[in-house]
Formats: sequence, structure tokens, C-alpha cells
Amino acid sequence: MTADSSIDRGGGQKPSSKVQGTIIEQDDHPIRPGDLDREALKVLYRLRDAGFAAYLVGGGVRDLYLGKRPKDFDISTNAHPGQLRKLFRNSRTIGRRFRLVQVFYRGNKIIEVSTLRSQSEYDIRDSKVLPSNNTFGTLEDDAFRRDLTINSLFYEIEHNTIIDYVGGVADLNDGIVRIVGDPEVRITRDPVRMLRAVRHAARAGFTIEDRTWQAIVAQRDQLNLCPTSRIRDELLKDLVSGCSRPWAEKCVQSGILFTLFPFYESLLAGDGEKQQLYSILNVIDRLHGNCGEQQVRLPEYMLFAAILFPWIEKEFDLLNREVKGGGYRTLLTEIRVALEEVICTRFNIKRSAKEAITTLYVNMPSFQSYRKEKNWPKWLKKKSYFDDCVQFSALIEEAGGGPKAAETLFAGTPKQDNVTLQESGGGSGRGRRGGNPVFTSQKGGVFGLR
Repeated sequence: MTADSSIDRGGGQKPSSKVQGTIIEQDDHPIRPGDLDREALKVLYRLRDAGFAAYLVGGGVRDLYLGKRPKDFDISTNAHPGQLRKLFRNSRTIGRRFRLVQVFYRGNKIIEVSTLRSQSEYDIRDSKVLPSNNTFGTLEDDAFRRDLTINSLFYEIEHNTIIDYVGGVADLNDGIVRIVGDPEVRITRDPVRMLRAVRHAARAGFTIEDRTWQAIVAQRDQLNLCPTSRIRDELLKDLVSGCSRPWAEKCVQSGILFTLFPFYESLLAGDGEKQQLYSILNVIDRLHGNCGEQQVRLPEYMLFAAILFPWIEKEFDLLNREVKGGGYRTLLTEIRVALEEVICTRFNIKRSAKEAITTLYVNMPSFQSYRKEKNWPKWLKKKSYFDDCVQFSALIEEAGGGPKAAETLFAGTPKQDNVTLQESGGGSGRGRRGGNPVFTSQKGGVFGLR
């Protein structure tokens, strides 16, 4: 192992030509080329053979170092997007300011290749449009623009070494999550970095470094300045991660959860509702973790319905509510209005997803009653929302101390989140508005479309 004393473990050192990375030799780390995805190796070797530098970067290095199988194998190189497109004919360019090249392989496998960058787009404050000649940078520049030290590592296959500019390997060894650079400044420029720090601490069981933690606690309300679509996407990543329970605990401790869901600040002051929320997230984590032969992935509307359930139950006394006759329509309207006012605009939830969440809630009293009797009426089984309400009621019942929800209820391909589950009043059936396009695997396709 070789090192340079100018490197600051906290990432406080600004990148300069004098900063040299720490080289972790192959005998001092667990990663080997055979651990990488075959297609990722193909990309790395082709770049090397073409005379370019290429590195496995980010989460791929982090996960392999920790003995985990990475979800993605992202690669950075000094080759520019145009050069990459010429080198990989089976590719396309995406992105506007910082362009990425996606290389396609059989089995719907995609390897993303990016050119080493000089800065993050969320750290740019000087101009609305970044000049093209200021986009690309060095390995050192790229390391310091990243969010967390444990995600700022580079693995190169030529000598099987890890290159570390910010002390990421030491933080991996010590189980620490640390924002690169000054956390107060980095969070101010992109508040979503708080969510990423909490996420990786929850997933790896790491501790958030004190200076980073204090910055998160102090600046959590800046999340309100972020686009709703970004916050929504980040939230959904945590709900499907299999670690939503430890994520929620850290969000409660830091106050982030109360920034995301202000109505929970007073509600979760008592242990009862807090434990109810944690129990629901435990069930979600169990379902996402027990994939078996078929992966379990709850649709987005059910995830939102689950995390909001303690609030909605308290707000409407849901499980004790009379829902027969006019009571059903009254409750339906009240829930719909509450969701629209409190959550839908805040997280950019589509109208169809709102209706799906409303349907799960308004039918909960009836489904819980029928579950106890273990007798599903034939008319109810014919409803379009039957399967989803059975799943949701089983999830809530397990969270409340009931029997485990069977994974077979949830296994398989999830429904599209833009499908309205609530029973509709019918229609003329004209047109294909909102429907799925017609495709076929047969030669020639349908109407000439494949």
C-alpha cells in the first residue's frame, strides 16, 4: 500500500494537482477481476486495449469490497462520449449536461460508462449551462465531486488495485459514512446528499460520521427546496431496499422523516404509532428480502399506502369505521381529499396512484373482517381490486402481530403503478387511451410493429 500525506480522510482537501491517491495493492483488498460482471469486464478490457484508462467506480467497488454482489457495475474512463460511441456500436448516449454512454448486451444487460468529470452538476452555481470544455476532469477531480467517501473509489484491472483519494477504504474498514468535503457546503448545494448518506448507513449498518450527521440534522429542512420528483424517487429506493426499517429509524433520529412527512412529528412522539410504522416496514423488508424463485417487489402505490398507514388509521379511525352504504362513499371522499392535501402534490403522485391508495384504505375494514372469517364472498373476488386489497390487508395484519403474509401472494411481476384499482362506473370503451400498446414476439409483429 502506498499513500500520500496530503489526502484528508474527511475529504476536506480540495482537488489539486498536488493531491495523489492512495494505491491499495491487490494483496491488501478482496476484489478480483473474476468478481466483476462478465460484460463489465468486456467494457473495461476493450477500453484498455483501445488505449484509454478505465475504472470500475462507485457502488460497485464499495459492494465488492464488502463482499456483496453489486446491483450495477458502472465504469468511468478518460474517453469522451463520442469516442465511446465509436468504440461501442451497441450503445447509446443519454443525459443532457453530463452525458453517459449505455452499452447494451444480451439479456437486457446495460453497462453505464461515464467520462471522468470535473464537478457534480449540483455543485454548479456559476452558470445555467456548463461549457462543454469544462465537463470532463481527472481521476482526482472525479473522486472529489462524488457524494460519499465510500462511493469515491476506483478499481482498475490492469494491476488489480484500488485508487483512493478521499479515505474511502479506511471508512469502509471502520464502518463510517462520510460526505466528501465540507458536509455543510455539499448539502447546501444538493440536499439529496443527506438522503444518500442515511441510505448507505442503513443498508450497510454503518455509523454516520459526526460532522456529517450534525450537518444533516441542522439542514434537513433544505430537502423542501428539492424537486418533488427527486425526493419521491429517492424515497422509493429506500422503501424497496430491504432496509427500510433501519432507514426509517435513522430518519426519525435525524428528523428527516418529519421533513418528508410533517404530520408524523407529533404522531410518532408516542411509541405505539412509531412501533406500528417500524413493524410495517419490517414486513416490507421481509417480503423484499425473501424473493425465492420469483422476486417480490411491491408496487409504488402499495409502498406509499404502507408508510402512510399509521397516519391514515389515526386520522380516520380506519379499522373501526362504518363503511356500509353511504359510509363507504363518505370515507372514500374524505381519504381522497386528505391524500391530495397532504401527500400527493408533495411527492408528485399521479392521480391513478392516488385512487389506488384510496381503494386500499377504504376497503381495509371490510377485508380485515373477511380475513378473520376466512370467507371471501364471490362478488368480492370478482372485483378488480381484490388481489391488491388481499395483499395489503395481509401485510397490515402481519405488522399487527398476525400470521405472516405468504410470499406467494406477492410474488411475480408487479402491476403497473398507473393502473387504477378502484371500481369504475364503466365507459364506452372507445379508443385506447391509457391502454397498453400492442406488441408480439412473432415475426412481423402486429400491424407491422415488433
